[in-house]
Amino acid sequence: MNTSGPAGQGLRLLPFRGLRYVPERVGSLAAVTSPPYDVVVRPDGLHHLESADPHNIVRLILPQADTAAARHTQAAETLNSWLAEGILAPDPEPALYVYEQSSAEILQRGIVGALALSSPADGIVLPHEDVMAHVVEDRANLMRTTAAHLEPLLLTYRSEGHPTGATAVIERTIHRPPLLSTTTEDGYSHRLWAVTHPADRAEIEADLAQHQALIADGHHRWATYLRLQQEHTAPGPWDFGLVLLVDTARYPLRVRAIHRLLHRFPVADALAALNGLFRIRDMEGPLPRALDALAEAAARGNAFLLAGDGGFHLIDRPDAGLLSRTIPADRPTAWQTLDATVLHAALLDHVWEIPDAPEHIAYIHDTAAVVEQAERHNATAVLMHPVREEVVRDLARQGVTMPRKSTSFGPKPATGLVLRSLTLD
Repeated sequence: MNTSGPAGQGLRLLPFRGLRYVPERVGSLAAVTSPPYDVVVRPDGLHHLESADPHNIVRLILPQADTAAARHTQAAETLNSWLAEGILAPDPEPALYVYEQSSAEILQRGIVGALALSSPADGIVLPHEDVMAHVVEDRANLMRTTAAHLEPLLLTYRSEGHPTGATAVIERTIHRPPLLSTTTEDGYSHRLWAVTHPADRAEIEADLAQHQALIADGHHRWATYLRLQQEHTAPGPWDFGLVLLVDTARYPLRVRAIHRLLHRFPVADALAALNGLFRIRDMEGPLPRALDALAEAAARGNAFLLAGDGGFHLIDRPDAGLLSRTIPADRPTAWQTLDATVLHAALLDHVWEIPDAPEHIAYIHDTAAVVEQAERHNATAVLMHPVREEVVRDLARQGVTMPRKSTSFGPKPATGLVLRSLTLD
Protein backbone atom coordinates (compact mmCIF):
# COMPACT_ATOMS: atom_id res chain seq x y z
CA MET A 1 0.00 0.00 0.00
CA ASN A 2 1.92 3.03 -1.20
CA THR A 3 -0.81 5.53 -1.97
CA SER A 4 -0.39 8.80 -0.14
CA GLY A 5 -3.15 10.77 1.53
CA PRO A 6 -4.93 13.79 0.10
CA ALA A 7 -2.88 16.47 -1.65
CA GLY A 8 0.22 14.27 -1.41
CA GLN A 9 0.15 14.18 2.37
CA GLY A 10 1.36 10.97 3.90
CA LEU A 11 2.87 9.72 7.12
CA ARG A 12 4.71 12.27 9.24
CA LEU A 13 6.93 10.70 11.90
CA LEU A 14 8.75 12.91 14.39
CA PRO A 15 11.61 12.13 16.77
CA PHE A 16 11.02 12.24 20.53
CA ARG A 17 13.02 11.79 23.73
CA GLY A 18 12.31 8.20 24.56
CA LEU A 19 11.85 7.12 28.16
CA ARG A 20 13.79 3.92 28.73
CA TYR A 21 14.70 1.68 31.62
CA VAL A 22 18.14 2.27 33.09
CA PRO A 23 19.67 -1.23 32.87
CA GLU A 24 21.71 -0.85 36.05
CA ARG A 25 18.54 -0.16 38.07
CA VAL A 26 16.54 -3.25 37.08
CA GLY A 27 17.16 -6.98 37.24
CA SER A 28 17.12 -7.34 33.45
CA LEU A 29 15.42 -5.66 30.52
CA ALA A 30 13.62 -8.90 29.70
CA ALA A 31 12.13 -9.02 33.21
CA VAL A 32 10.61 -5.54 32.97
CA THR A 33 8.97 -5.92 29.54
CA SER A 34 5.47 -7.17 28.80
CA PRO A 35 3.25 -8.04 25.85
CA PRO A 36 0.74 -5.30 24.93
CA TYR A 37 -1.92 -4.70 27.57
CA ASP A 38 -4.66 -6.54 25.67
CA VAL A 39 -2.53 -9.66 25.13
CA VAL A 40 -1.74 -10.22 28.81
CA VAL A 41 -3.91 -13.11 30.00
CA ARG A 42 -5.37 -12.06 33.33
CA PRO A 43 -5.02 -12.97 36.11
CA ASP A 44 -2.34 -15.62 35.53
CA GLY A 45 -0.24 -13.67 33.06
CA LEU A 46 -0.57 -10.46 35.07
CA HIS A 47 0.66 -12.10 38.26
CA HIS A 48 3.52 -13.74 36.40
CA LEU A 49 4.71 -10.40 35.03
CA GLU A 50 4.29 -8.57 38.34
CA SER A 51 6.45 -11.17 40.06
CA ALA A 52 9.12 -11.13 37.33
CA ASP A 53 10.47 -7.77 38.54
CA PRO A 54 9.05 -5.08 40.86
CA HIS A 55 9.47 -2.59 38.02
CA ASN A 56 7.76 -4.58 35.28
CA ILE A 57 5.95 -2.28 32.85
CA VAL A 58 2.68 -4.14 33.50
CA ARG A 59 2.38 -2.03 36.68
CA LEU A 60 1.89 0.97 34.39
CA ILE A 61 -0.21 -0.51 31.58
CA LEU A 62 -2.42 -2.70 33.82
CA PRO A 63 -2.29 -1.16 37.31
CA GLN A 64 -4.28 -2.97 40.00
CA ALA A 65 -6.62 -1.14 42.40
CA ASP A 66 -10.24 -1.22 43.52
CA THR A 67 -11.55 1.45 41.15
CA ALA A 68 -10.67 2.68 37.67
CA ALA A 69 -9.72 6.11 39.00
CA ALA A 70 -7.47 4.55 41.63
CA ARG A 71 -5.79 2.35 39.02
CA HIS A 72 -4.95 5.28 36.78
CA THR A 73 -3.73 7.42 39.68
CA GLN A 74 -1.57 4.53 40.85
CA ALA A 75 -0.01 4.20 37.39
CA ALA A 76 0.82 7.92 37.31
CA GLU A 77 2.34 7.79 40.80
CA THR A 78 4.36 4.72 39.88
CA LEU A 79 5.65 6.36 36.70
CA ASN A 80 6.65 9.53 38.54
CA SER A 81 8.32 7.48 41.26
CA TRP A 82 10.35 5.47 38.76
CA LEU A 83 11.46 8.67 37.03
CA ALA A 84 12.46 10.24 40.35
CA GLU A 85 14.38 7.13 41.38
CA GLY A 86 16.16 6.81 38.03
CA ILE A 87 14.47 3.52 37.12
CA LEU A 88 13.32 5.20 33.93
CA ALA A 89 15.18 8.07 32.29
CA PRO A 90 14.71 10.15 29.13
CA ASP A 91 17.23 9.90 26.34
CA PRO A 92 19.43 13.01 26.02
CA GLU A 93 18.09 14.13 22.63
CA PRO A 94 15.08 13.46 20.40
CA ALA A 95 15.43 10.42 18.16
CA LEU A 96 13.61 8.04 15.92
CA TYR A 97 14.29 4.44 16.93
CA VAL A 98 15.04 1.43 14.78
CA TYR A 99 13.48 -1.60 16.45
CA GLU A 100 14.26 -5.22 15.59
CA GLN A 101 12.52 -8.38 16.73
CA SER A 102 13.77 -11.78 15.69
CA SER A 103 13.29 -15.46 16.40
CA ALA A 104 14.10 -18.67 14.61
CA GLU A 105 11.02 -18.15 12.41
CA ILE A 106 10.74 -14.41 11.78
CA LEU A 107 12.68 -11.16 11.46
CA GLN A 108 10.89 -7.85 11.83
CA ARG A 109 12.38 -4.36 11.68
CA GLY A 110 10.68 -1.01 11.81
CA ILE A 111 10.89 2.56 13.06
CA VAL A 112 9.45 3.89 16.31
CA GLY A 113 8.48 7.55 16.42
CA ALA A 114 5.77 10.09 17.23
CA LEU A 115 3.30 10.00 14.33
CA ALA A 116 1.18 13.03 13.41
CA LEU A 117 -2.44 12.08 14.05
CA SER A 118 -5.00 12.14 11.25
CA SER A 119 -8.67 11.27 10.97
CA PRO A 120 -9.83 8.21 8.99
CA ALA A 121 -11.30 10.60 6.43
CA ASP A 122 -7.79 11.77 5.55
CA GLY A 123 -6.89 8.29 4.31
CA ILE A 124 -3.41 8.42 5.86
CA VAL A 125 -3.85 5.93 8.73
CA LEU A 126 -6.46 3.28 7.98
CA PRO A 127 -8.24 1.37 10.74
CA HIS A 128 -9.71 -2.00 9.89
CA GLU A 129 -11.56 -2.94 13.08
CA ASP A 130 -14.29 -1.45 15.23
CA VAL A 131 -13.49 -0.51 18.82
CA MET A 132 -15.22 -0.93 22.18
CA ALA A 133 -16.18 2.33 23.89
CA HIS A 134 -15.35 1.15 27.42
CA VAL A 135 -11.81 0.18 26.39
CA VAL A 136 -11.19 3.56 24.74
CA GLU A 137 -12.54 5.25 27.89
CA ASP A 138 -10.15 3.26 30.08
CA ARG A 139 -7.10 3.85 27.88
CA ALA A 140 -7.95 7.57 27.61
CA ASN A 141 -8.13 7.94 31.36
CA LEU A 142 -4.81 6.11 31.75
CA MET A 143 -3.03 8.23 29.12
CA ARG A 144 -4.56 11.44 30.46
CA THR A 145 -3.52 10.67 34.04
CA THR A 146 0.00 9.49 33.24
CA ALA A 147 0.56 12.04 30.43
CA ALA A 148 2.44 9.30 28.62
CA HIS A 149 2.22 6.82 25.77
CA LEU A 150 3.29 3.61 27.43
CA GLU A 151 3.35 1.28 24.42
CA PRO A 152 3.55 1.81 20.66
CA LEU A 153 0.87 0.90 18.16
CA LEU A 154 1.90 -1.42 15.33
CA LEU A 155 1.29 0.15 11.91
CA THR A 156 2.21 -1.31 8.54
CA TYR A 157 2.88 0.22 5.15
CA ARG A 158 4.11 -1.24 1.87
CA SER A 159 6.99 0.07 -0.17
CA GLU A 160 8.07 -1.21 -3.56
CA GLY A 161 10.37 -3.57 -1.70
CA HIS A 162 13.61 -1.77 -2.61
CA PRO A 163 16.16 -0.89 0.12
CA THR A 164 15.64 2.86 -0.16
CA GLY A 165 14.37 5.59 2.14
CA ALA A 166 13.42 4.38 5.61
CA THR A 167 14.48 0.82 4.81
CA ALA A 168 17.93 1.99 3.74
CA VAL A 169 18.34 3.87 7.02
CA ILE A 170 17.24 0.80 8.97
CA GLU A 171 19.69 -1.47 7.19
CA ARG A 172 22.56 0.95 7.74
CA THR A 173 21.68 1.47 11.38
CA ILE A 174 21.62 -2.19 12.41
CA HIS A 175 25.36 -2.44 11.83
CA ARG A 176 25.99 -0.07 14.73
CA PRO A 177 26.00 -1.15 18.39
CA PRO A 178 22.41 -1.02 19.71
CA LEU A 179 21.14 1.02 22.62
CA LEU A 180 19.75 -2.16 24.12
CA SER A 181 19.58 -5.85 23.40
CA THR A 182 17.57 -8.47 25.25
CA THR A 183 15.80 -11.77 24.75
CA THR A 184 12.36 -12.22 26.31
CA GLU A 185 10.98 -15.48 27.65
CA ASP A 186 8.96 -16.06 24.48
CA GLY A 187 12.26 -16.57 22.65
CA TYR A 188 12.24 -13.26 20.76
CA SER A 189 15.39 -11.17 20.63
CA HIS A 190 14.91 -7.39 20.73
CA ARG A 191 17.34 -4.65 19.70
CA LEU A 192 16.87 -0.88 19.63
CA TRP A 193 18.95 1.89 18.02
CA ALA A 194 18.56 5.67 18.10
CA VAL A 195 18.52 7.56 14.79
CA THR A 196 19.59 11.14 15.46
CA HIS A 197 21.56 12.25 12.39
CA PRO A 198 19.60 14.93 10.48
CA ALA A 199 20.30 13.33 7.08
CA ASP A 200 18.96 9.95 8.22
CA ARG A 201 15.87 11.54 9.71
CA ALA A 202 15.27 13.57 6.54
CA GLU A 203 15.56 10.41 4.42
CA ILE A 204 12.99 8.65 6.59
CA GLU A 205 10.66 11.66 6.54
CA ALA A 206 10.75 12.00 2.74
CA ASP A 207 10.06 8.29 2.26
CA LEU A 208 7.17 8.01 4.73
CA ALA A 209 5.48 11.12 3.32
CA GLN A 210 4.68 9.00 0.24
CA HIS A 211 2.81 6.31 2.18
CA GLN A 212 -0.34 5.57 4.10
CA ALA A 213 -0.47 2.97 6.86
CA LEU A 214 -2.77 0.24 8.08
CA ILE A 215 -3.33 -0.17 11.82
CA ALA A 216 -2.15 -3.70 12.44
CA ASP A 217 -2.45 -3.64 16.24
CA GLY A 218 -3.71 -0.91 18.54
CA HIS A 219 -7.09 0.30 17.27
CA HIS A 220 -8.23 1.24 20.76
CA ARG A 221 -5.07 3.20 21.46
CA TRP A 222 -5.37 4.99 18.09
CA ALA A 223 -8.97 5.92 18.90
CA THR A 224 -7.70 7.11 22.28
CA TYR A 225 -5.02 9.27 20.66
CA LEU A 226 -7.67 10.96 18.51
CA ARG A 227 -10.01 11.45 21.45
CA LEU A 228 -7.33 13.08 23.62
CA GLN A 229 -6.16 15.24 20.72
CA GLN A 230 -9.69 16.69 20.52
CA GLU A 231 -9.47 17.65 24.20
CA HIS A 232 -6.39 19.81 23.55
CA THR A 233 -7.22 22.67 21.22
CA ALA A 234 -3.73 24.20 21.16
CA PRO A 235 -1.07 22.46 19.04
CA GLY A 236 1.22 20.30 21.11
CA PRO A 237 2.37 16.78 22.03
CA TRP A 238 -1.18 15.38 21.99
CA ASP A 239 -1.16 15.85 18.20
CA PHE A 240 1.20 12.87 17.91
CA GLY A 241 1.04 9.22 18.94
CA LEU A 242 3.69 6.62 19.69
CA VAL A 243 3.88 4.03 16.88
CA LEU A 244 6.06 1.36 15.33
CA LEU A 245 5.97 1.49 11.52
CA VAL A 246 6.87 -1.70 9.64
CA ASP A 247 7.28 -2.01 5.87
CA THR A 248 5.64 -5.37 5.21
CA ALA A 249 7.04 -5.50 1.68
CA ARG A 250 10.42 -6.03 3.37
CA TYR A 251 9.33 -7.60 6.66
CA PRO A 252 6.00 -9.48 6.33
CA LEU A 253 3.93 -9.85 9.47
CA ARG A 254 2.00 -12.90 10.61
CA VAL A 255 -1.76 -12.61 10.92
CA ARG A 256 -3.37 -14.69 13.65
CA ALA A 257 -6.87 -15.00 15.00
CA ILE A 258 -8.22 -13.59 18.26
CA HIS A 259 -10.49 -16.05 20.03
CA ARG A 260 -13.64 -15.50 22.09
CA LEU A 261 -14.36 -16.75 25.60
CA LEU A 262 -18.09 -16.80 26.41
CA HIS A 263 -18.04 -16.57 30.19
CA ARG A 264 -21.55 -17.61 31.13
CA PHE A 265 -22.32 -20.03 28.34
CA PRO A 266 -21.53 -23.78 28.63
CA VAL A 267 -20.60 -25.68 25.49
CA ALA A 268 -23.69 -27.88 25.75
CA ASP A 269 -25.94 -24.83 25.53
CA ALA A 270 -23.97 -23.43 22.60
CA LEU A 271 -24.25 -26.66 20.63
CA ALA A 272 -27.93 -27.16 21.41
CA ALA A 273 -28.77 -23.74 20.00
CA LEU A 274 -26.92 -24.53 16.76
CA ASN A 275 -28.96 -27.63 15.93
CA GLY A 276 -30.14 -27.34 12.34
CA LEU A 277 -28.27 -24.10 11.75
CA PHE A 278 -24.67 -25.39 11.43
CA ARG A 279 -23.10 -28.73 10.74
CA ILE A 280 -21.62 -29.97 14.03
CA ARG A 281 -18.81 -32.52 14.21
CA ASP A 282 -16.81 -33.69 17.22
CA MET A 283 -13.06 -33.48 16.56
CA GLU A 284 -10.28 -35.53 18.06
CA GLY A 285 -7.56 -33.77 20.01
CA PRO A 286 -4.98 -32.70 20.82
CA LEU A 287 -5.51 -29.01 20.13
CA PRO A 288 -3.13 -28.77 17.11
CA ARG A 289 -5.00 -31.58 15.34
CA ALA A 290 -8.35 -29.90 16.01
CA LEU A 291 -6.97 -26.60 14.68
CA ASP A 292 -5.87 -28.36 11.51
CA ALA A 293 -9.46 -29.52 11.02
CA LEU A 294 -10.63 -25.92 11.57
CA ALA A 295 -8.18 -24.63 8.94
CA GLU A 296 -9.37 -27.23 6.42
CA ALA A 297 -13.02 -26.32 6.99
CA ALA A 298 -12.33 -22.55 6.96
CA ALA A 299 -10.74 -22.86 3.53
CA ARG A 300 -14.20 -23.80 2.20
CA GLY A 301 -16.41 -21.41 4.18
CA ASN A 302 -17.29 -20.10 7.61
CA ALA A 303 -16.12 -22.42 10.38
CA PHE A 304 -15.44 -22.27 14.12
CA LEU A 305 -14.08 -24.62 16.75
CA LEU A 306 -15.88 -24.76 20.11
CA ALA A 307 -14.11 -26.00 23.25
CA GLY A 308 -14.58 -25.96 27.00
CA ASP A 309 -16.10 -29.32 27.87
CA GLY A 310 -12.92 -31.35 27.42
CA GLY A 311 -13.50 -31.92 23.70
CA PHE A 312 -13.52 -30.02 20.41
CA HIS A 313 -16.55 -29.38 18.23
CA LEU A 314 -16.21 -28.11 14.66
CA ILE A 315 -19.14 -26.10 13.37
CA ASP A 316 -19.35 -25.14 9.71
CA ARG A 317 -21.75 -24.94 6.73
CA PRO A 318 -24.06 -22.28 8.22
CA ASP A 319 -27.67 -22.29 7.07
CA ALA A 320 -28.14 -19.88 4.15
CA GLY A 321 -31.43 -18.63 5.56
CA LEU A 322 -29.77 -17.76 8.86
CA LEU A 323 -27.11 -15.74 7.07
CA SER A 324 -29.60 -13.90 4.87
CA ARG A 325 -31.65 -12.92 7.95
CA THR A 326 -28.75 -11.76 10.09
CA ILE A 327 -25.88 -10.47 7.92
CA PRO A 328 -26.23 -6.81 6.84
CA ALA A 329 -26.50 -6.57 3.06
CA ASP A 330 -25.06 -3.05 2.73
CA ARG A 331 -21.40 -4.12 2.98
CA PRO A 332 -18.97 -5.71 0.50
CA THR A 333 -19.14 -9.45 0.03
CA ALA A 334 -15.67 -9.80 1.57
CA TRP A 335 -17.04 -8.29 4.79
CA GLN A 336 -20.27 -10.31 4.74
CA THR A 337 -18.35 -13.58 4.51
CA LEU A 338 -15.83 -12.89 7.27
CA ASP A 339 -15.90 -15.43 10.09
CA ALA A 340 -16.00 -12.56 12.58
CA THR A 341 -19.03 -11.07 10.83
CA VAL A 342 -20.89 -14.38 10.91
CA LEU A 343 -19.88 -14.98 14.54
CA HIS A 344 -21.07 -11.60 15.78
CA ALA A 345 -24.09 -10.94 13.54
CA ALA A 346 -25.49 -14.46 13.29
CA LEU A 347 -24.27 -16.40 16.33
CA LEU A 348 -23.69 -13.94 19.17
CA ASP A 349 -26.45 -11.47 18.31
CA HIS A 350 -29.12 -13.80 16.93
CA VAL A 351 -28.63 -17.47 17.83
CA TRP A 352 -26.89 -17.28 21.21
CA GLU A 353 -28.15 -13.78 22.14
CA ILE A 354 -24.96 -12.91 24.04
CA PRO A 355 -24.25 -9.20 24.59
CA ASP A 356 -20.82 -8.04 23.43
CA ALA A 357 -19.87 -6.79 26.88
CA PRO A 358 -16.83 -7.71 29.01
CA GLU A 359 -18.91 -9.57 31.60
CA HIS A 360 -20.09 -11.90 28.82
CA ILE A 361 -17.19 -12.07 26.32
CA ALA A 362 -13.41 -11.95 26.64
CA TYR A 363 -11.06 -11.64 23.67
CA ILE A 364 -7.98 -13.85 24.07
CA HIS A 365 -5.05 -14.18 21.67
CA ASP A 366 -3.50 -17.37 23.06
CA THR A 367 -5.28 -20.49 21.80
CA ALA A 368 -4.25 -22.83 24.60
CA ALA A 369 -5.09 -20.19 27.22
CA VAL A 370 -8.64 -19.63 25.98
CA VAL A 371 -9.32 -23.39 25.93
CA GLU A 372 -7.90 -23.80 29.43
CA GLN A 373 -10.00 -20.93 30.82
CA ALA A 374 -13.16 -22.27 29.17
CA GLU A 375 -12.60 -25.72 30.69
CA ARG A 376 -11.83 -24.25 34.11
CA HIS A 377 -14.98 -22.11 34.25
CA ASN A 378 -17.52 -24.25 32.32
CA ALA A 379 -17.53 -21.64 29.56
CA THR A 380 -17.32 -21.81 25.78
CA ALA A 381 -14.18 -20.99 23.80
CA VAL A 382 -14.84 -20.01 20.19
CA LEU A 383 -11.64 -20.59 18.22
CA MET A 384 -11.24 -18.60 15.02
CA HIS A 385 -9.15 -19.07 11.87
CA PRO A 386 -6.97 -16.13 10.77
CA VAL A 387 -8.02 -13.65 8.08
CA ARG A 388 -5.62 -13.16 5.18
CA GLU A 389 -3.72 -9.86 5.26
CA GLU A 390 -4.79 -8.88 1.75
CA VAL A 391 -8.47 -9.11 2.78
CA VAL A 392 -7.79 -6.77 5.69
CA ARG A 393 -6.02 -4.25 3.47
CA ASP A 394 -8.66 -4.32 0.74
CA LEU A 395 -11.48 -3.66 3.20
CA ALA A 396 -9.50 -0.89 4.90
CA ARG A 397 -8.93 0.80 1.55
CA GLN A 398 -12.70 0.80 1.03
CA GLY A 399 -13.24 2.38 4.43
CA VAL A 400 -14.96 -0.75 5.75
CA THR A 401 -14.12 -1.79 9.29
CA MET A 402 -14.20 -5.39 10.44
CA PRO A 403 -15.83 -6.54 13.68
CA ARG A 404 -13.66 -5.72 16.68
CA LYS A 405 -10.81 -8.06 17.49
CA SER A 406 -10.93 -9.77 14.10
CA THR A 407 -7.18 -10.06 13.61
CA SER A 408 -3.91 -10.25 15.49
CA PHE A 409 -0.90 -9.06 13.53
CA GLY A 410 2.51 -9.93 14.87
CA PRO A 411 4.98 -10.14 16.24
CA LYS A 412 3.83 -7.22 18.37
CA PRO A 413 6.39 -4.81 19.80
CA ALA A 414 7.40 -5.57 23.37
CA THR A 415 6.03 -3.05 25.83
CA GLY A 416 8.61 -1.36 28.04
CA LEU A 417 11.53 -0.88 25.67
CA VAL A 418 10.73 2.76 24.87
CA LEU A 419 7.98 5.02 26.22
CA ARG A 420 6.94 8.56 25.29
CA SER A 421 6.30 11.25 27.89
CA LEU A 422 3.97 14.01 26.78
CA THR A 423 5.54 16.42 29.25
CA LEU A 424 8.97 16.16 27.57
CA ASP A 425 7.86 16.71 23.96
